[in-house]
Amino acid sequence: MVSTAGLLAESAESLDEQPARASRATPATTMLLMLASLGLRAVPSPVGTPGQTGRVDTVECLVVGGGVVGLAIARRLALTGREVMLVEATDQIGSGISSRNSEVIHAGIYYPPGSLKARLCVAGKHALYDYCRDNSVPHRRCGKLIVATDDQEASQLSAIRRTASDNGVDVTWLSATDVQELEPDVRATAGLLSDTTGIIDSHALMRSLQRDAERAGAGIVVAQPARGGRVTDEGLVVRVDEADVLCHRVVNAAGLGAVAFAEGLQGLDAAYVPRMFLAKGNYFTMTGNPGFSHLVYPVPQQAGLGVHLTLDLQGAVRFGPDVEWVEDQNYTVDPARGGAFYAAIRRYWPGLPDGALRPDYAGIRPKLQALGEPARDFMIENVRTHGVPGLINLFGIESPGLTACLAIADHVMGLLDG
Repeated sequence: MVSTAGLLAESAESLDEQPARASRATPATTMLLMLASLGLRAVPSPVGTPGQTGRVDTVECLVVGGGVVGLAIARRLALTGREVMLVEATDQIGSGISSRNSEVIHAGIYYPPGSLKARLCVAGKHALYDYCRDNSVPHRRCGKLIVATDDQEASQLSAIRRTASDNGVDVTWLSATDVQELEPDVRATAGLLSDTTGIIDSHALMRSLQRDAERAGAGIVVAQPARGGRVTDEGLVVRVDEADVLCHRVVNAAGLGAVAFAEGLQGLDAAYVPRMFLAKGNYFTMTGNPGFSHLVYPVPQQAGLGVHLTLDLQGAVRFGPDVEWVEDQNYTVDPARGGAFYAAIRRYWPGLPDGALRPDYAGIRPKLQALGEPARDFMIENVRTHGVPGLINLFGIESPGLTACLAIADHVMGLLDG
């Protein structure tokens, strides 16, 4: 993935974008056009202040957020025959968390056994490999090394191996010699090999999920922000751009905007809306590949997995992400952060040449814990938690959200039907 603004725009243009183009051309009428295309209609406003027309549009299922998780959920719902509309606030599908990450298919090694992250990552990994194979989504099961550079880190590897085993993930213990045989340039005292870790073209995955959803009858529109709404006896009335939409089911998969959407939903107890913290992850890249064939990770650090070496499907090398706690969404990579990258990378690759790194791109991860606090699990909540029928909130969907997207969609379906 070349994560530049140009590529993001190019990727969006390659999606099936007729509804998206309509939304940009005529924002005031897009919702009515989309509802009409789904065979739906406007009904009298059931309660509260209606839109300008005095009527409220209706849809069975509304998915808020057009990232990989939202698209997977819209696809899953549409494949069951439900009427589905997905709305994305920005003018491109998947331009946020989903396209600003390492594009890694994670094995499910690190997450606490029994957690949503562990269960959905492991199930999602298997589902994703099958989906990629069946739908010709570019990917490669290249494997990953987790390496220790001293005895203390080697003891951490032992704990990681136990956690992986508890999650049903097989990893192989590597001696220093084993590591050298697999990656001659890597210096390590010990390591773990995860052979079910891989890489994926996240843009191609999102295009495929969008096609599936639309072919199953879902409507997908961009540049249509969902601005909160209200809980009524008839359902949830969501304000989408300039229209009110009465929804029987609402799935809040808005990523970085999930908390704000939930805060704007009148009738949802604020006690069930967590505080969100922004962790910026910066990436650096280099020209060429000196011969790496596996992903190379250090032992994990607080709030992240450490500055790791990843590959894209063309074999290019990039490094990251680091963890930079921020207050606002800013995707500029400060070249001055390169010094810390050199130091981190040279712990396991001492041969990294001076001047090899250059700033690449950044992503923002929605954390549910502040600096210094223990990592928290995904929050995926339905009526049994917050008391609002038909509402599913997804909070803190960071890594391994890409890997888990299909399993998350299955989980959401179960919560809606349960």
